[in-house]
Amino acid sequence: MNILIISSDNTGSGHKSIGEALLEQFKKYPEVNVKIIEGYDANKVFGSTVSKSYGFLTRRARIVWKAVWNISAKRPDLISKITERSIKRYFVRLIEKEKPDLILSIHPHFNAPLLNILFKNRYNIPFITLLADLISITPLWVDPRADYIICPTIEAKERCIGLGARKNRLEVMKFPVRERFYSSKIRERLVISDDPNMPLKFLLMSGGEGVGNLGNIAETLLSNFNCKVKIVTGRNTILKNKLENKLCPLYGDKLEVFGYVNDVNKLMEQVDILISRGSPNVMMEAVASNLPIIITGELLEQEAENSLFMEKYNLGVLCKDIEDLHATIAQLLSEDGKKLNTILEAQREYRDPDNAKKIVDFIIGVAEEFDTNDSYNDNIS
Repeated sequence: MNILIISSDNTGSGHKSIGEALLEQFKKYPEVNVKIIEGYDANKVFGSTVSKSYGFLTRRARIVWKAVWNISAKRPDLISKITERSIKRYFVRLIEKEKPDLILSIHPHFNAPLLNILFKNRYNIPFITLLADLISITPLWVDPRADYIICPTIEAKERCIGLGARKNRLEVMKFPVRERFYSSKIRERLVISDDPNMPLKFLLMSGGEGVGNLGNIAETLLSNFNCKVKIVTGRNTILKNKLENKLCPLYGDKLEVFGYVNDVNKLMEQVDILISRGSPNVMMEAVASNLPIIITGELLEQEAENSLFMEKYNLGVLCKDIEDLHATIAQLLSEDGKKLNTILEAQREYRDPDNAKKIVDFIIGVAEEFDTNDSYNDNIS
């Protein structure tokens, strides 16, 4: 069995992490061959320009990013046509070469374009979409021609229905998280202490692109609490250098600054509280690690409702204004950390270490049931 996964490594780290979580489970089935395709490689110039502009837009031109998001919401057909034209030749050759038994898309920009290519070339190949967003779904995610759309939340399913998806083709399975995030020790209870030898340990993150006021947050924590702080700046090397030059000399061993790391799970194991932007990937990894999370903001439009989801299920709390951070943490710590421990309990009930395997089993099941005997006949060149 051959399965193609269409993703992108350059538009944030979430798609890459989802792909890795699925690949871990696919490897348990030696008869299944899986290849992850960088979708934007289909057109080197266009793809490189689009994918690599993501970091700049989300860090320094957020209003422009919001405008791009709104265009995709109002004119998804326009985005899809442009994308299809740029990737058609590449994907026709790829399909002829790989002869996939199923195509899985985990990036919204490639759903309608790939389905257009399949239909126009009369390829009879099952196509599944796996959403990488919790609630705020761009129309680019939803194409009713897809055989199935896998939704991480009930809320996402309802949005998909509103965008024209077929109810009987929607499957709700929780967000896939890599196995190593489930290996951390379950925190039965977080003990709050005034002992200076037992400081609170915070981890600060803001997605793979290092968006947000991480320096100001660190100063607020170190100035008001008995704590130690670890900061992950991701690909934002400018921010990393700035923090190392400005804050590290002031706070010494109370502060550690990291760039892009591949072992975030280990950092999560070493701390008591995560403070992060509302990235769905980071939030679900924190839940898997049973780590309380404070959400300080979101990527405009795309992550606008993620904090509401976390608060609805008591998986974390929102603090949009940094000036309120001191009060938010004080409230979490009050009554011997009552609220923090409530979050820990809710996370333990929500997390599902077998979820990625369930998704993979479902995908393999669809491929096994689908007849692809005529998939590669009568192709249109």
